[in-house]
Amino acid sequence: VQLQASGGGLVQAGGSLRLSCAASGRTFNTRAMGWFRQAPGKEREFVAAIWWRTGSTVYTDSVKGRFTITSENAKNTVYLQMNSLKPEDTAVYYCAVGFSLILSSMRKPTSYEYWGQGTLVTVSS
Repeated sequence: VQLQASGGGLVQAGGSLRLSCAASGRTFNTRAMGWFRQAPGKEREFVAAIWWRTGSTVYTDSVKGRFTITSENAKNTVYLQMNSLKPEDTAVYYCAVGFSLILSSMRKPTSYEYWGQGTLVTVSS
């Protein structure tokens, strides 16, 4: 399984970006896909995730109301629409896919088996 993330870049505070992540390979057992981020000097943190079969979503509190995760199952692709960006959103954003996790564990990075290479999002003040 391979994940290809794209869409990062430099944006001013208050601006928007849309990240994409396409999965290829043996993806027919996908249960969930998620986005995580890691800022310089900080640990990787959960951002958002979507349950593949139902479209149920979860978000970390700091992005609720600003970020939206969606999926296009036929293309094995997940998106992260990021609006009202803040400087504290600056990080490398990683997408991940999980095949054996349960619904309640979508926030945990250890629940995901494969990870993309990351895409850098920089928000200037």
